[in-house]
Amino acid sequence: MPLVRITLSSDRPAEQRPQIAAAVHRALVDAVGIPEKDRFQIVQALPAEQMFFDHEYLGVDRRDVVCVEITLRRGRPEETKRALYRRIAEEAGKVGVRSEDVLVVLTENGSADWSAGRGEAQLLDLEQQMS
Repeated sequence: MPLVRITLSSDRPAEQRPQIAAAVHRALVDAVGIPEKDRFQIVQALPAEQMFFDHEYLGVDRRDVVCVEITLRRGRPEETKRALYRRIAEEAGKVGVRSEDVLVVLTENGSADWSAGRGEAQLLDLEQQMS
């Protein structure tokens, strides 16, 4: 159950924003194997003057950053994470985002750190039922 926050410039066309969100979701389904309906995303457009990303850090030519922050349960191997980064860049490219402009940050936590509603810890309950 990843939670995705996508922050981008309000200079990006409004019609492109849901396309970018869909691209990130497709990448999560393809690379990580989350269920198709496991989609929890927040898209936030900020004025460009409120976004500060170095334009050349680590040799990447950034121009109009799309910052993708993904919180998900821990336990995926590095290769899966690398595949996710590649897939997000590929899918975002299909909707007009340069791969150099895609910044991805993963934050991992445990099953006890989620409630999907009703004040319950559904993922923790599922994990305990499976063990």
